[in-house]
Amino acid sequence: MELLEAYRRGLREFTDRVGQVDPAQWSAPTPCREWDVRALVNHVVGVDRQTAPVLAGETAADIGHEDGQGQDLLGPDPVRAAEEAAAAADGAVSSADVLDRTVRGPAGEIPAEEYLHQMLAEHLIHGWDLAVAIGVDPGLDPAVVHECADWFTSRVANYQAGQLIRTGIDVPAGADEQDRLLAAFGRDPDWAPDS
Repeated sequence: MELLEAYRRGLREFTDRVGQVDPAQWSAPTPCREWDVRALVNHVVGVDRQTAPVLAGETAADIGHEDGQGQDLLGPDPVRAAEEAAAAADGAVSSADVLDRTVRGPAGEIPAEEYLHQMLAEHLIHGWDLAVAIGVDPGLDPAVVHECADWFTSRVANYQAGQLIRTGIDVPAGADEQDRLLAAFGRDPDWAPDS
């Protein structure tokens, strides 16, 4: 699957799940121990709000602290905030040369293609986090899972060494690609809110 299509599908899948959050579920726990549902969505909205400036060449310092940490980016209408941020992120990848760019991340310059794979993983993994937290179908688009897994396989050790993800979880030998990807990101595919 082409990266930009995978990115857009992951973005839509996450945003669709935000629309399924019942008002009573915003304080529900998620697999991200430090975040409830609202904090998790707030984080992804922050990521989406940074996408256009990052792809335009700005750094985190240029943008300011807008990753959702310590700020409420959702306001009174979290669904609308998520939809607007996703629309801006989607628009930012519409330029024909977007994959040829270089972006400036915290660790230095990286290809935009690498950055967009990272953002794809953000939406995919946190989309699953959100789904299991609110009790909706946690199935992810298999083609998007495959694109992310293909990219992430060679990066797991670096992510773990940099403490960007938790240590991987063991899954049965016959686990499907979604469960293997979740496990590589330190998620227990059998997680439930009461576990």
